[in-house]
Amino acid sequence: MSTLALDPSALLGRVYISFWIPAALLTVALLLKLPTIIRLWQDPLLRAVGGVLLFACTVFVFCTPSMIHRVNVVTGVPNFAAPWCYSLITANCGAGLLFIVTWRNGPAERSAVTRRATGWIVSGYAVVIVALWVLFALADVPVERVRDLDTYYARTPFIREEILLYLLAHTVACALSSRLIWDWVRDRGLDAWLRWGLRLLGAGYALSLLYDASKVTAVVARWLGGESDWLSTNLAPPVASLSAILLATGFILPHAGQALHDRYRTGLAHHRLGPLYRLLRSAGGPGPRFSLRAPAELRLTRRETYIRDALLPLARHVDPDLTRRAYAAAIDLGHPDERARGLAAAVGVLDAVENGGRGTAAGFDPAGLLRDISAISAALRRPKDLATVRASAGATPAASVRVPE
Repeated sequence: MSTLALDPSALLGRVYISFWIPAALLTVALLLKLPTIIRLWQDPLLRAVGGVLLFACTVFVFCTPSMIHRVNVVTGVPNFAAPWCYSLITANCGAGLLFIVTWRNGPAERSAVTRRATGWIVSGYAVVIVALWVLFALADVPVERVRDLDTYYARTPFIREEILLYLLAHTVACALSSRLIWDWVRDRGLDAWLRWGLRLLGAGYALSLLYDASKVTAVVARWLGGESDWLSTNLAPPVASLSAILLATGFILPHAGQALHDRYRTGLAHHRLGPLYRLLRSAGGPGPRFSLRAPAELRLTRRETYIRDALLPLARHVDPDLTRRAYAAAIDLGHPDERARGLAAAVGVLDAVENGGRGTAAGFDPAGLLRDISAISAALRRPKDLATVRASAGATPAASVRVPE
């Protein structure tokens, strides 16, 4: 058996997830939310979302080894990046808690629970950040460490307290966030996209606890005279990256998933109206014109408007007796009521189109025709069923009109 298989530190050393991957995903999530955040800036929930995503992005930008070294060089202070990164991590923890509390309980102006929790979170994490900088100012850390500062200075006065403080703040925030989210997931009133987003957020925060556990275990091992540095240097970074990927996806999924779902439903509705739209165009002239870059909602609205505008005058020429016979024929042929109504209306529309709008039929209510355009278009998509119903109803198709599919 190889040494690599026996040595977890060597094995984990080969597992590398670049911090730029979660940084990129978090940036995408921020960009997706940014237009709404700017437009509705007064909404405290959206401000909380923006704060979480912004702090999370900066954490993964500044906590890369190359950026840690650059910050130290620019400031001229060895390990200046330590309190800077710890402060960003702590601020991100506080922003995450604020977001979840506000999301779960409502804005502070409407919820006393949110108001009290906001006060405790802001004051508590502000005190922690100030304490981080005070402890760093008191500590003596002359040797730059870009990867293993937590364990290298684990027994150094003041910096050890700083390390423990930021880990404690991070652990408390992740534990509370994970608990709140998993309690929320049990709410049966959630839509599917939000539920899956919350599950990913809960998994991300829960995984962050493994990051904390590995860091604390490595530091405590140093206190006791042992050495488990691989937990901090090899295990914690990929765990943090994976956690951030889950969190970023959890933020993106409810927004992007619902948007894609809505676009799919809009596109499907537009496509399903195609047969009726093409039939009316063949009888009434060109349809609406718009740019190829027009949004799907606009395309659907214009197609529906065109169909209803074309059907309204055509309804005067629909034979109500024919549609009643067609409905009865469709029922006799075993079609369910909704489909039978669509087939009957389609028979009436086809008959009116084939007659070229000649003659006026009294007693036909156009409201049902305008309301059932989806069912009529669906019936036109089944030409064999339509032809059978027309024949049973006694309608004679004109050779010049082809049923669009």
